[in-house]
Amino acid sequence: MKTAFVFPGQGAQKVGMGLSLAEACPAAKAVFEQTDEALGMRLSSLCFEGPEEELRLTENTQPAILATSIAALRCLEGRGGRADFVAGHSLGEYSALVAAGALQFEDALRVVRQRGQFMQEAVPAGEGAMAALLGADAETVEAVCREASERGVCSPANINSPNQVVIAGHKSAVEYAVTLARQRGAKRAVMLAVSAPFHCALMKPAAERLARVLADTVVADLNVPLITNVDAALITSGDTARAALVGQVASPVRWSESIKRLLDEGVTRFVELGPGKVLSGLIKRMQPDAEILNVEDAPSLEATAAIVGF
Repeated sequence: MKTAFVFPGQGAQKVGMGLSLAEACPAAKAVFEQTDEALGMRLSSLCFEGPEEELRLTENTQPAILATSIAALRCLEGRGGRADFVAGHSLGEYSALVAAGALQFEDALRVVRQRGQFMQEAVPAGEGAMAALLGADAETVEAVCREASERGVCSPANINSPNQVVIAGHKSAVEYAVTLARQRGAKRAVMLAVSAPFHCALMKPAAERLARVLADTVVADLNVPLITNVDAALITSGDTARAALVGQVASPVRWSESIKRLLDEGVTRFVELGPGKVLSGLIKRMQPDAEILNVEDAPSLEATAAIVGF
């Protein structure tokens, strides 16, 4: 049986994440101690206790989710869990590269904190937006975005499943796209409460700034193959991984294609590592027969370790 470890991205944050793992697993506690030392701040307290409004700031959210994901990973590895492939949704690609041995954890923390700052600063507050379109096929989404683009940038940002696409761009264009999608039969089209329009052309300034940071960051060849966000390619090269991290900032996350690629590679078991179970739900809808597990707290660690570890 082939196993893929998958890692969530921004949007999975919640106060209390990682606390149960840190209390039950010394490896998780060590991860949060590393996090505080690397960033020079008590990010662990923000994860465990909040306040929520501070945790939701992009520059805090990104390292917080990374830390919680790696804490879950280290606990499962300590119980014998191993992956044949890794993948991560947006920010989660950094967690996946740490899991694959390509990025040092401390380096990943520093990079994603800057990534969050760059993405937040790329577009003035209130100018950008994102929306979720559910139950609209790819042709409808493309047509809606193309028509809405007359009012500004509007394009797919997260292609999460065949029937769930998140779009991003200028607020006026995205709002118009939501209206069009509703008129054209989308089951649901809703604006999202986000701080910036991620994964669209408006993020190009952030991508350029991130490229300079990553150029000075060691990204080694991978010990475990990774499926990239930017083109759903299977990679093991550190240089290719670095380029993919830059590329994904202003390009759509091709999650649906990534899962299809993993299924084509023979993966039948997926383990989501980190806060929440959003990816588990997406995978289950795409492949109902897949075995889907997760680790986000002590009980889920025990349940998953009993199946994939020792």
